[in-house]
Amino acid sequence: MAKPGKTPATTVDVADSYAVRLMQHLVVPTFVIDPKRRVVIWNRACERLTGVAASEVIGTNKHWQAFYETRRPCLADLVALDRPEQLPEFYSEYAARGHNGLGFSAENWCVMPKLGSQLYLAIDAGPIHDEAGHLIAVVETLRDLTDQKRAEMALKELATKDGLTGLSNRRAFDQMLMSEWARAQRTQKPMALLFVDVDHFKLFNDRHGHQSGDECLRAVASVVSRYAVRPLDLASRYGGEEFALILPDMGCDAACAIADEIRCAVMALRVTHGAIGAGEHVTLSVGVASHIPDETDDSPQRLLGAADQALYAAKRLGRNRVMCSERLLAEFAKLGRDGVPVPDRATRKSA
Repeated sequence: MAKPGKTPATTVDVADSYAVRLMQHLVVPTFVIDPKRRVVIWNRACERLTGVAASEVIGTNKHWQAFYETRRPCLADLVALDRPEQLPEFYSEYAARGHNGLGFSAENWCVMPKLGSQLYLAIDAGPIHDEAGHLIAVVETLRDLTDQKRAEMALKELATKDGLTGLSNRRAFDQMLMSEWARAQRTQKPMALLFVDVDHFKLFNDRHGHQSGDECLRAVASVVSRYAVRPLDLASRYGGEEFALILPDMGCDAACAIADEIRCAVMALRVTHGAIGAGEHVTLSVGVASHIPDETDDSPQRLLGAADQALYAAKRLGRNRVMCSERLLAEFAKLGRDGVPVPDRATRKSA
């Protein structure tokens, strides 16, 4: 007979058995690891979510293989190890010590090797302690948020993409420009900006029609986008027939070389123009500026203005050319001797 205040062993066994059976039939994908991070429970919903059978992972530390191609800790492992400082290393979205004061929460793209497709999972992992406070297990639960995440990404893309060309739109350009300007200020590295303008585009539209004009812009956009190759480069449609390219950590000479490659690549397309006053094929004028902002440069207006004036000079000097802001003084001196004023942006757009 059990002593007063003690729970009979058979009652504990029945309770444990019931808890395990209950967890096995939960509709929420769940697995449990012991303090040595070995899997002790891998429920049926977890099998369905991952494509990995319980028999493949029970008693092993191989639960990571259900989610990733290379070995790395799962959220339950970080709870077992009590390593909240490692959350930023492995998860893009995370929280340590959730609303109940225990465990971690995170969201992450998982490659799901057995499924052959990525899933975006919301993950919660919490510890289970005995009466003495010793860790006896960690429970991890999973929610598939892939559809919601893809819908969110699609909405974000709609908000930041130009509908005609597929490049980033003006809103995305403005955000990236401010972000990269602040980073250049911190790192004291140059930041380059290219303004790319299709020469005589109004004449092109008048001669060939707006549908052909749209096709021309898409062709130019395709060329410009090929030169935004690094993670922080950004190609955008700035407005109308004008495009912009943000090139962080780049000086004027390197940016001018890229600008000329873009100009030559568009010429190589041999898009027929032929309007009176324009050449046989569509060409570009490109203004280039690069600047290292100091602590007094609280906005990128100086860079924008320099690239804009360089573009004006390129167009005023005959179009189909690249002009760098660092060489404007000499070119403007020539224009001044000819009695031609240097207009502001509003005047330049009508040129």
